[in-house]
Amino acid sequence: MGGGGAGRRRSHAVAGTVAAVAGVPSAAVAPPGSGVSGTVLAKGTSDGALGIKPPEGDTDVVVRTITIAPGGSTGWHHHPGQVIGVVQTGTLTRTFDDCSVEVTSAGEAFVEASGREHTHVGRNLGSEPVVLYVTYLLPKGAPLSVDEPDPALAQG
Repeated sequence: MGGGGAGRRRSHAVAGTVAAVAGVPSAAVAPPGSGVSGTVLAKGTSDGALGIKPPEGDTDVVVRTITIAPGGSTGWHHHPGQVIGVVQTGTLTRTFDDCSVEVTSAGEAFVEASGREHTHVGRNLGSEPVVLYVTYLLPKGAPLSVDEPDPALAQG
């Protein structure tokens, strides 16, 4: 007598589970998207984890393309917010105010920290244009960059 009741409860539980699963929409039967296209503008791989920290409060997100001609330079500057960059073509050489140098080639990504203590200059020391795709995470209303004097000239 007890065995029959347990079997019925088990079959009701199985039936209920099957009915519940049948009512859940499946990705296999979802209608495909339409009228949407996308273009990858640049793809780069970082050397390690990207330490991204957006500003507190309202944030302006700006995406732009920057081209530096052979022999060209950005001039010394800093950013009020973090910058995420991908080198699409060429090789970017960045010198920081502590005299350290970072070289980033096509297909590589980088993050630039915010603030005057991260003053730097970007140069194209190669023979082809450097093309960058850059995303700025800025405090609302802040400029993309702030010009700074050459640290070597400022100390001399």
